[in-house]
Amino acid sequence: MKHYPEASILKKIFNRRMLVALLMGFSCGLPLLLTLSVLQAWMKEEGVDLTVIGLMTLVGLPYTLKFLWAPVLDRFTFRVLGRRRGWMLIAQIALLISICGLGLTDPIKAPLLLSTAAFLVTFFSASQDIVVDAYRREDLSDEELGIGSSLYVNGYRVGMLLASGGGLIMADHMPFSMVYQVLAACMVPGIVTTLLTPEPKMIAGTPKTMKEAIVNPLTEYFSRKDAIWILAFILLYKIGDTMASAMTIPFYLEIGFSKSEIGTVVKLFGFWATIIGSLVGGIMMLRLGINRSLWIFGVLQSLSTACFAVLDRIGHNIGALSGVIAFENLSSGMGTAAYAAFMASITHKKFTATQYALLTSLMGIPRVLASAPTGYFVKRVGWESFFITCAIIAVPGLLLLLKFAPWKSNQSVKASILPTG
Repeated sequence: MKHYPEASILKKIFNRRMLVALLMGFSCGLPLLLTLSVLQAWMKEEGVDLTVIGLMTLVGLPYTLKFLWAPVLDRFTFRVLGRRRGWMLIAQIALLISICGLGLTDPIKAPLLLSTAAFLVTFFSASQDIVVDAYRREDLSDEELGIGSSLYVNGYRVGMLLASGGGLIMADHMPFSMVYQVLAACMVPGIVTTLLTPEPKMIAGTPKTMKEAIVNPLTEYFSRKDAIWILAFILLYKIGDTMASAMTIPFYLEIGFSKSEIGTVVKLFGFWATIIGSLVGGIMMLRLGINRSLWIFGVLQSLSTACFAVLDRIGHNIGALSGVIAFENLSSGMGTAAYAAFMASITHKKFTATQYALLTSLMGIPRVLASAPTGYFVKRVGWESFFITCAIIAVPGLLLLLKFAPWKSNQSVKASILPTG
């Protein structure tokens, strides 16, 4: 376990690299809900059929398929801005233009044009995610990945909040077309950050051919010790938390909480609890390292999920709900920060964009597949048993840490899995 003096910790938190991580997180979080909740609200207001509104979620496919074009972003380098900043600037400018374009379409008269514009927003947003993830990995030292990832995650959540909450509030006072223009302008801070921040040093080099950019990231990863076990860990670490989260809103409503109570306690209070949890998690990782943080935060995540079973027994009680939400969101924020830092730490800097895109795509699988049958599960066993099961499901993910990040080991995760040959 590493010990840093207070001055050293403050220096690691308040510097150019952390500010960039925060601002880039905001830039990546902002577009996400512009093609989901905000667009759905606009289409509903215009009288678009619910079937069409549901089908529009398919425009989000680039977020799960971004690993397909990530090798291109690893392969080619721009002379002026460099490999990472060059692609970031292109993605951000294209994103600003496509968000403006989406706002200028008509959901009723031109649904095909609307869906095309929405697809372009998600494509350029996913592209920005690829390059920003790679930039953050290469810009931060291994010791800074924890706090840097937590600041990125917090910036991401603020961007999402501005787009969804801010966008819907603005829509009560101006047309949705104008809302999209305002939110497109919010991409400017990210563009300015890209122009001002330095390009990371390419110590590991770059792929020389497209074949090298596509094949070598996979062969490099699977040559590592415990490569398969790490993929299993990525799938399982947050699976219980994800399954429980998929059914929390129906749970709150069923035990008697009003929509106003849910909005106030779960959404507003919970948002700040998650922000604090991410920051606390990042600071703790400076002292504990990623290995031990994954253990501690994973256990806390599991315990917080079990607390929903306790809330089921208590029933409608604002104090109990606040306590459970505070614990769950704090632990989830810490777990997410460690999770993101872990995935960044195991990427090879020569293929950062491709490997990180693959890992984050893999991370999204449980969110879709494991969450799909949760409603059926609740109907069969009840809320209490459901949440207890979700807490227990987290155990295999924790046990996998024994393979590559044992508690007593002083070796970093990265060092323990590098190819021995």
